[in-house]
Amino acid sequence: MDIKQLTYFVRVAELGSFTRASIVLDIAQPALSRQVRLLEVELRQNLLVRNGRGITLTEAGKVLLEHSRGVLHQMERLREELSRVRGSLAGSVAVGLPPTLGRILAVPLTRAFKAAMPDASLSILDGLSKTMQESLLTGQLDIALVYNALPTPGIELRPLLQDELLLVQGGAGEPGGGEGGGAIALADLARHPLIIPARPNALRMHVETALLNISAQPRIAMEVNSVATILDLVADGVGSAVLSRHAVLTAAQPERFTLRRIVDPGLFPLLSIATGADRPATGTQRATLDILERVVRDVLRRS
Repeated sequence: MDIKQLTYFVRVAELGSFTRASIVLDIAQPALSRQVRLLEVELRQNLLVRNGRGITLTEAGKVLLEHSRGVLHQMERLREELSRVRGSLAGSVAVGLPPTLGRILAVPLTRAFKAAMPDASLSILDGLSKTMQESLLTGQLDIALVYNALPTPGIELRPLLQDELLLVQGGAGEPGGGEGGGAIALADLARHPLIIPARPNALRMHVETALLNISAQPRIAMEVNSVATILDLVADGVGSAVLSRHAVLTAAQPERFTLRRIVDPGLFPLLSIATGADRPATGTQRATLDILERVVRDVLRRS
């Protein structure tokens, strides 16, 4: 039994599939299956039951999964302690960002991370808040920035700030996406054809819930998940969008758009940092949490 085999087993167990685990681990599925089978042979017990929907854990597999997580965490802690002897933190951290924030946060986050921990490695993934929470539970992500997250077993939330959503329309605005046309009441938003992400996008759900609270519903022109594509369609006159200011500021030509505040009431989704509650954070992850919080507050305050 070695660390590589335990790592492979944990990934397969958490993802519930050899196919998904092979993609995450970047290893051929036959080689992954062989390593897990060698582990079963060595332990003289079946750890997984393979079925048409993926895999399930045997009782022995559940015991090994619990202890393997602890072993792998201790190995990561050991690497960090040894790196501390050299005077710096090491290890790897995977951070998830919403598509509306990825482009504006990725560069300053990476710069701050590398400046603080040059021996550590950072990976950044874009995803929907719901998807990123699932990735936290399976260990694919260590930290995620999520909108309007509900309390979920296995997830810890650190509220950061309330973002503001604006009505985005095509038309000549001020350079950088100026506000024009005056504010719009939330009730009037229902009259605008919207290009909006499909459910369960957190911002989509926030808009729908706010309108439902005043006995209204959005008028959907198109469902599009890509922020860049939404903005292209808005610029082409297909409809309007409801996005944050920074989503527009990072567009290729923000001057193509006019931004209008939504009032009575406004739309202010809560942005939080989420982490897995069942995985003790390493020193590198704790440092990344502080860096991410600082970068988010600094960047969004300026945008």
